[in-house]
Amino acid sequence: MTMVRDVMTKDVKVCAPHDSVTAAAQIMRDVNCGSVPVCEGKKVVGMITDRDIVLNCVAAGKDPGSVHCHDCMTSNVISCSPDTDAHECAQLMADHQIRRIPVVENGEMVGICAIGDLATMNIHINEAGDALSQISEPLH
Repeated sequence: MTMVRDVMTKDVKVCAPHDSVTAAAQIMRDVNCGSVPVCEGKKVVGMITDRDIVLNCVAAGKDPGSVHCHDCMTSNVISCSPDTDAHECAQLMADHQIRRIPVVENGEMVGICAIGDLATMNIHINEAGDALSQISEPLH
């Protein structure tokens, strides 16, 4: 059985709640991803996505250099533990229509699991593909 700890990324770039939206966007550019965990120390307090930035900042005519991450982030964060089964993680992604899940142990973020991490393992390609197709479906 493959656990999340076996496929997760351990060196995760994060933002602080008071960091600017521009700083979050720069991390997304540098890491080539669409979301960044927002942390107070090692505790995940939110996730900020490229979509959050566009809808809550840019489209509203706000200055991304002066808007803070906590003003745009999603604070209801879905997470898993390092001991979560990779199959269960893929299902969490599908159920919640997300592509990256912070991995939390004893209240502290220890990594992140992305849909691409699951897709790299042959036994999870179908599940990751199913999760990705469900992520793209509109919520009812």
